[in-house]
Amino acid sequence: MQRFAVFDIDGTVIRWQLYHAIVDELGAQGLLDSAMRQKIQDARHTWKSRTHSTSFDEYEQTLVDVYHNALTNLAVDDYLRAVDVVFEKYKDQVYTYSRDLIRELKEQGFLLFIISGSQQEIIQKLGDYYGFDEVIGTAYTQREGRFTGQFVGVYGHKAEMLHKLMAKHGVGTVGSVAIGDSNSDIAMLELVEHPIAFNPTKGLMEHARAQGWDIVVERKNVVYQLQAKQDGYILAQTN
Repeated sequence: MQRFAVFDIDGTVIRWQLYHAIVDELGAQGLLDSAMRQKIQDARHTWKSRTHSTSFDEYEQTLVDVYHNALTNLAVDDYLRAVDVVFEKYKDQVYTYSRDLIRELKEQGFLLFIISGSQQEIIQKLGDYYGFDEVIGTAYTQREGRFTGQFVGVYGHKAEMLHKLMAKHGVGTVGSVAIGDSNSDIAMLELVEHPIAFNPTKGLMEHARAQGWDIVVERKNVVYQLQAKQDGYILAQTN
């Protein structure tokens, strides 16, 4: 049976969060009002100041709220221009570990899937660019050339989406691989034989350690792999 590998994108392949970047680009193009932009800047400053342990989660929620509001009645063409700018800027800003893993698994004949909470439009472009077989992102509904602010698809349902892809391609979990960086990836990682927690959030780190999953950290130009061994981990530098 053919093996598969499934990748998260934001913070796992790309070195930033794509929906953050698209919100920033919408602001740069004058498509967000000043109050929305200030709200984002305040939340980002709080996170970067590391004032409390949940500051990043709060920043992300602010982005999600602003994003959904911004998409209400936004022209699709304006949005797609922002997507194109962000894609060209970030398509090659990737982690070397993840980029090399994509190449190695492709050479080994794996089916390659992307399941991401970011927008389908930009995730599809990245999937095509890196040669993935299936791409599922969050899709936002449209009416008469404008977005409604409502979404359908993957947001919060990565495990469900992976089950659908496995059924579509008739593949099982033997030899399967998944890689993700945050709590929202845990359910997806639990479905595969070889889960990889990459630059994990605290929640994912704790879960990975409890389950004995491999943990990989890339900092600057060095990749470290924490490999589960009996009751603990060993640290291995991979490059």
